[in-house]
Amino acid sequence: MKTGGKLIVDALEANGVDRMYCVPGESYLAVLDALHDSRIRSIVCRQEGGAAMMADCHGRLTGRPGICFVTRGPGATNASAGVHIAMQDSIPMILFIGQVASHAKEREAFQEVDYRRFFGDIAKWVVEIDDAARIPELVTRAFAVAMSGRPGPVIVSLPEDMLTSVVEAPAALPATPVETRPGEEELSKLEALLNSAKNPFVILGGTRWNAEAVERIKKISEAWALPVGVSFRRQMLFDHLHENYAGDIGIGVNPKLAKAVKEADLVLLVGGRFGEMPSSDYTLIKSPYPDQTLVHVHADTSELGRVYRPTLAINASPAAFVEAFAKRKPAAKPVWAEATKALHAAYLEWSTPPLTGPGAVQMGPIMNWLEKVLPEDAILTNGAGNYATWVHRFHRFRRFATQGAPTSGSMGYGTPAAVAAKGLFPDREVIAFAGDGCFMMNGQEFATAVQYGLPIIVIVVNNGIYGTIRMHQEREYPGRVEATDLKNPDFAALARAYGGHGETVRETDEFAPAFERARSSGKPTIIEIKLDPEAITPTRTLSDIRDKR
Repeated sequence: MKTGGKLIVDALEANGVDRMYCVPGESYLAVLDALHDSRIRSIVCRQEGGAAMMADCHGRLTGRPGICFVTRGPGATNASAGVHIAMQDSIPMILFIGQVASHAKEREAFQEVDYRRFFGDIAKWVVEIDDAARIPELVTRAFAVAMSGRPGPVIVSLPEDMLTSVVEAPAALPATPVETRPGEEELSKLEALLNSAKNPFVILGGTRWNAEAVERIKKISEAWALPVGVSFRRQMLFDHLHENYAGDIGIGVNPKLAKAVKEADLVLLVGGRFGEMPSSDYTLIKSPYPDQTLVHVHADTSELGRVYRPTLAINASPAAFVEAFAKRKPAAKPVWAEATKALHAAYLEWSTPPLTGPGAVQMGPIMNWLEKVLPEDAILTNGAGNYATWVHRFHRFRRFATQGAPTSGSMGYGTPAAVAAKGLFPDREVIAFAGDGCFMMNGQEFATAVQYGLPIIVIVVNNGIYGTIRMHQEREYPGRVEATDLKNPDFAALARAYGGHGETVRETDEFAPAFERARSSGKPTIIEIKLDPEAITPTRTLSDIRDKR
């Protein structure tokens, strides 16, 4: 006989959970009590959105569901931002929400929300437990759903009386992973298509990759001399300095890369959905009928043919697909080998930052310096904003599990993601990039880094505006500025107030010593870069955009 709270914790332990991210609430006190005697570490956060984003980053870097607990009502609605990220990004996550007691439901009781309706469109599955004896069954099912097919977030609603009830229930067993593998017929068809192609192109995306799969796709690209691009914010899937790497297909794509995708006679899309952003609004590959011969590999049958009608659909996870296809070799030397080299040369040119620009701080030299000093296994996180271009375009990712960034384009992600990443990989360097607007959305999670002694470095690129919106504003309504100016705190002083280390960079040459001081401090650090708002993109100023309307 055990309480529902104890059954929840037992089910988590049975499924290998060693940490969870939370903001405590009275609606799940029985779970907190059971956690006290468990091996699971509770990471207490400062806002539920930040906690959910930490759980998302956990799932993103490990492939196992990140676990988040929040209280009912406002706690759940705050967490919805992280749920939306996990859904759009195909990240395994389980959000447990305290709920009103069963006898009070359907009365609009205190902080009552119908979670099936609220999360129905932004979660993979929503379940409310109404029988405490079924907790082991339903929690284990939540793990299976979160990880299977196209991964995603699962919501588990926990009525308060379910957690305090004392019931007899079977011991929880771990979820059984389900792998989807390609058939020999599909592999043979792909082999024939590649052997008859003149200018193929490979696009990597999505989740359900691992370090071994990333190594295998590299070997496949070498055997077939294939040019490889990565989808928006999936840059950790291929070594950027490999001679077959063609670049990332995201916002503001290299025109030479876009041309290569459009003119390819065969596109092999592995793992990704190739949504609106990477497809340049469905123009690189046309929806629903592509101009190219499309081979789409995806672990979820519902994604095959949903947006693009493929010539060949292969229902397999990326890891299983590359393991199987690695055994296939080309019939003759590929005719596109030189074109692959040319695309890599174009990428190297595109990813070399400019050294000059408006203002006293130049981001180009800063990125060059970081490329020299950051180790290959450093983890970089960021949210959304024009500042992120400096990371996505100019940082050359080398290894798997080194990127935490939302393909959903959500702001406020970088800081909480960095906290989760440093907790998971304490021996690796973790750098969060944020704009001033982006940081202020979940910057309070810097306090979480301080509380747990996680020496992340947060680089706040402060230009005093919501830069992306101002850029669009000046392009569409030049000179009519509205609702995009910001008055910010002293971010370095804020870091020190939290108990961390703070630095302010007003000139380019100040960055390197500031970064080294941050490293040596052993504390969570904020480095504020005072960037001229005119430096809105690496190649264009706000005035350029306004004047060329």
